[in-house]
Amino acid sequence: MSTRADELIDRRRLRRKLSFWRVIAIGLVVLALAAGALWTLNPADYAKWEKGAALDHIAKVKIEGTITEDEDLLERLDDIAKTDRVKGVILSIDSPGGTTAGGEAIYEAVRKVAAHKPVVAQVGTLAASAGYMIASGADQIVARQSSIVGSIGVLVQIPNFQGTLDKLGVRVDEVKSSPLKAEPSPFNETTEPERAMLRAMIMDSYDWFVSLVDERRPLSRDEVLAVADGSIFTGRQALQRKLIDRLGGEDEAKAWLVEKGVTDNLEIVEWKPKNSGSFLFSSMGSLMKLAGLSDSLVALSGKLGSDRMFLDGLVSVWQPE
Repeated sequence: MSTRADELIDRRRLRRKLSFWRVIAIGLVVLALAAGALWTLNPADYAKWEKGAALDHIAKVKIEGTITEDEDLLERLDDIAKTDRVKGVILSIDSPGGTTAGGEAIYEAVRKVAAHKPVVAQVGTLAASAGYMIASGADQIVARQSSIVGSIGVLVQIPNFQGTLDKLGVRVDEVKSSPLKAEPSPFNETTEPERAMLRAMIMDSYDWFVSLVDERRPLSRDEVLAVADGSIFTGRQALQRKLIDRLGGEDEAKAWLVEKGVTDNLEIVEWKPKNSGSFLFSSMGSLMKLAGLSDSLVALSGKLGSDRMFLDGLVSVWQPE
């Protein structure tokens, strides 16, 4: 009997030890997940989450690729405007342009930020069309000597499949309330009244774009019109034409902020888009970035032009695909 009792006691002790180590293991997993979450957490989100412990900093916002009315970007800019810990803002722009409505929305958001703190646009490879529109919303524009700047203008393009349909023997019948309804159409040739309608829209948006540049840059309207013929310029040429204020990169952008009273030793913190999906997928995204995969895929999709394939409405974009 004593042997049986000893076995029961030993089993209970073993169970207690196993339970203890299970609790320790679960605790370590939780700590690891928490550490991973903090590691992948955007520093800007951390600054908003721990407001009492956040440090003053310079906010950096990347505006890249085709411009659309990006709600996440608009929200980020609004948060930056309201965050006291942000003492200055660097807009890092690398964009060929996009929709005029998208450029207008982001431009207005930039101006709201500039009402509270100094904002400088730092152009990388390209700030054309709506990309330049957004840059002009900053108080200062810095570009590389070889950056591409300009392409001030508006366009609309309509594909015409009538020849293809004729070859296939396909005809599109339609009944509409008036001749200009749903025109121009890709199923028939564009008529002169349709072209006149489109041109009136384009010139009205173009006039607004020119007025915006006239208001924001140290140029007369005639000087703006002289460079607003769709031409693109290098950073050096843009400086001569007063489309930008100085040559350089992020260091020069920060130097301008210091001139405006921002403390020189403040860290530049990138405010990134919000992580979408679960923590698992966020962590997988971080691992892909560490492996150099996601950036490559993003770059590949950009080269293929996938983000420019479906732009509706008037567009202000350099070399649309």
